[in-house]
Amino acid sequence: MKEIFVKDLRKDQEITTFFMAKNPAIKIGANGKQYLDITLADKTGEVSGKKWDVGDSEYNALAALYNKQIVKIKGLVVEWAGQLQIRVQRIRAAAESDEQQMRDFVKAAPEEPEEMYRYIHQAAESMRDQDLRALCLKVLDDNRERLMYYPAAQKNHHAELGGLLYHTKRMLMTGERVCEVYTNLDRDLVAAGVILHDIEKLNEIESESDGIATGYSFEGQMLGHIIQGVKTIDRLTAELGFPREKAIMLEHMILAHHYEPEFGSPKKPLFPEAEVLHYLDILDARMFDMQAALDATEPGEFSDRVWTLDNRRLYKPQTADKDGK
Repeated sequence: MKEIFVKDLRKDQEITTFFMAKNPAIKIGANGKQYLDITLADKTGEVSGKKWDVGDSEYNALAALYNKQIVKIKGLVVEWAGQLQIRVQRIRAAAESDEQQMRDFVKAAPEEPEEMYRYIHQAAESMRDQDLRALCLKVLDDNRERLMYYPAAQKNHHAELGGLLYHTKRMLMTGERVCEVYTNLDRDLVAAGVILHDIEKLNEIESESDGIATGYSFEGQMLGHIIQGVKTIDRLTAELGFPREKAIMLEHMILAHHYEPEFGSPKKPLFPEAEVLHYLDILDARMFDMQAALDATEPGEFSDRVWTLDNRRLYKPQTADKDGK
């Protein structure tokens, strides 16, 4: 585990800890001497780092540092131009024996990917509808490796390591409870819609194994995950010999889950399970954005305006004591 995070740094603090190296570069200072310019990052933020007077004996090792590499540093926190900066004294690439986890260095879902995947997989295994069960298990099994790290967006809700799994799992949990209240709903159809509705974000978004989205694929830009999803489900249901009505209903759920044309859905939901899928999706997205805004807000204060929530400023109440008083 990391020993200290960016958010904990204080002026004049001596530190020995791990960071993710961003854009390391050897530069020439005004005095004609070489120095290492680097941004040091973790899941809580970023801080500039400088290693002055880089000698020939260490040049090759420092020049070999690459973007997003995990490094161990020893240094002193100083202040420069009103901002904290780390004066690096020693730096090396992290070794396998250091056992650092990527989730310490990038924004990540609060649950382990393996556990989230297991929950979703078990939900698929428990389906009584054999067609939906076979389809969901195939999609999950075929995409398991990328699901371990993929974000659910390039920015905004669930744009984080494991974000797609986290979004899917929470929607499944809420969907199960909704089906307990509205007993007319087909549980398996709701669950299948949840598992499949965003699955083509795996091919819409481009992401590295650190869960940081780097952009959109050509097909993602031209079609988007909704149309990509309809295409994929149409192909897979044909391969699996689905009844045509059931296949079309699944495709409609994917097509309609954004609800409005301006958000990518040319049709609104035309049956209850499709309607529920939309509200499960929007509920989880809004709860995520609200929590993110409030996490950055002091008790008794209002948050910054949240663009995804119609530019609202959210209020964070004073922290209650342990008795809730």
